[in-house]
This record gives sequence, structure tokens and C-alpha cells, in this order.
Amino acid sequence: MGGLTFYLTSSTYREVLMNMQAKLMISALGLCALPLAQAADFEDFGRVVRVQPRVEQIRTPRQECRTDYQQVPVQQQRGAGGSIVGGIAGALLGNQVGSGSGRVAATAAGAIAGAVVGDRVENNGRQEYGVQEQAVRQCRTVEAVESRTSGYDVTYEYRGQNHTAFMQRDPGNRIRLRVSVEPEQY
Repeated sequence: MGGLTFYLTSSTYREVLMNMQAKLMISALGLCALPLAQAADFEDFGRVVRVQPRVEQIRTPRQECRTDYQQVPVQQQRGAGGSIVGGIAGALLGNQVGSGSGRVAATAAGAIAGAVVGDRVENNGRQEYGVQEQAVRQCRTVEAVESRTSGYDVTYEYRGQNHTAFMQRDPGNRIRLRVSVEPEQY
């Protein structure tokens, strides 16, 4: 029977040798990791005994404002129309009296007297200062207090022993556990 013969070049021989060395190293690492594989993690469940929420008081400042009305003194505006009309009427009446330079003096005196009388007639009973209501806004800072649940203190029983853990959510009646088993060192 005829057989096949293979001839390896030096570069092919190196390749085969390197592949074999890599396989041997991986196998050796696998054997070294075997004790670690025995220290396995697995999942189990514990019975929840108690769940206590952790509540935080959060204080938030806010503005509280209201509008009050206050009476404020204001200076009254005096009318000028009565003075003008009175001054014109007084000047006309004064102009009717006398002659020459006496007429000019009577016209001036009539204008002054008419302006005073006209002002009193228009502004009769008005005081210099009046009262006006003005809106005044008053604000103060108050703290709003809000209660928030930040998580839960959970007490659970596993294999006859109670344990406590902080959790973000309420787990319900049972809790999922990751159990790690390691061999005892002698």
C-alpha cells in the first residue's frame, strides 16, 4: 500500500510547534483555574421578614408673596382755570374804572383780584395733601418640606439566620440572593 508522505518546511514546523505550545498553555491555565471553579456563585432566595422605608425630609425654599393696599399721602393738583378766567374778568372790570394811568392801575388790580377770587372758587375745599391707595407687594421666603423615600432597609431570613441590606426597591415577600461558596483553607 502506498502512503502519503508530508514534508514540513522549517517555517511550517515552527507554526505547528507554536500552536501546540499555545494549546498546552491554555490547558495548564484551565487546570489551575479548577479550584476557582469550585468556589462558584449561585442564586437562591431568602424570605423577607421586614421592610422599613428610609424617608428623607427635603426642604425647598420658595417665595410666598401677597399684595397689601396702604393709604399714602399725595399732593393735590390745584386747578389753574379759575385763576385765568378770574384774572381776565377782573382786568376787564378794572379797565372800566378810571382813566389814563389810573385805568392801567385799576386794570392790573382787577386782574390780580379776579385771579385770586377765581382760584378760590375753583379750588374751594381742596386740601394741599390727599390720600391715595397704593398696592404694596410683600414677599417672604418659606421652606416647603417634602418627604421622599430614598430606599428600604430589608431584613431577610436565609438558612435560619437574619440578615439586613439596604435596597432601592421593596423586594416583596422574597429576595433573590447571590450565594458564594468557597472551600475552607486548612
